[in-house]
Amino acid sequence: MVRKSTVPTPLDAATSVRMRRQPRTSTKPELALRRELHRRGLRFRVNHPDLPGRPDVAFSRAKIAVFVDGCFWHRCPQHGTVPRNNREWWQAKLDRNVARDRAKDAALAELGWTVLHVWEHEAIDAAADLVQAEWRRRVTTIGR
Repeated sequence: MVRKSTVPTPLDAATSVRMRRQPRTSTKPELALRRELHRRGLRFRVNHPDLPGRPDVAFSRAKIAVFVDGCFWHRCPQHGTVPRNNREWWQAKLDRNVARDRAKDAALAELGWTVLHVWEHEAIDAAADLVQAEWRRRVTTIGR
């Protein structure tokens, strides 16, 4: 029995090379959020290797995982687009990204973690406010 691969095949080698060059960690929006959280006195782990999906920011004690999602790669409802060239391939690729996001969210929730997603276009102060509010809520709940 031959199994069909669920991984879309790129149109050409150049596309594969371009995709491999895309930064996966420490993107500009991630760095900006981390700087702001650190400035506020919050301490965290970066790309925690023991957690599903390796969250961009993880607060171990409060069990909060934060992902900074790129608008293109994670299908932002406001800015997400699908390229016209090789549309079916991109559609499958982006669908797979979103499905993987939901799977890692579920795996983290099963472990008792709260998952927050921040879009790359969000204002850093607003994103940091959201994370800090959840951190405070979780820390005060744990302390009881």
